[in-house]
Amino acid sequence: MASVQKTYALVLGLVLALVGVWGFFTNSILGILGVNPLQSVLHLIAAAFGIYAGTKGDGTTYNQVLGWIAVVLAVLGFIPGVNDLLLQLLNINTAITVLHLAIGVVSLGVYYGVKE
Repeated sequence: MASVQKTYALVLGLVLALVGVWGFFTNSILGILGVNPLQSVLHLIAAAFGIYAGTKGDGTTYNQVLGWIAVVLAVLGFIPGVNDLLLQLLNINTAITVLHLAIGVVSLGVYYGVKE
């Protein structure tokens, strides 16, 4: 039976893979989440690590690292000036900033809260 850590890492990795591929074909996912090719490449890299952590690893380090990266991106996305830079480089808009915050909090919640 797979652990919660591994399952979460695998599911997040698969979702990131889907978003990464989808981002090569559009500038917006679901009409609100801005994407671009550079962001898609980063999503695919994170996806590869997540899929690996969910199948071969234990998932904990992935959940912790991805959680902190997402939280930091979210905090940066709320800082005036920095959010403009993120929008220009990675097409990270406010909706994605909020999504990064949610993913970060949930990932860290899984990492710190689930003891198996």
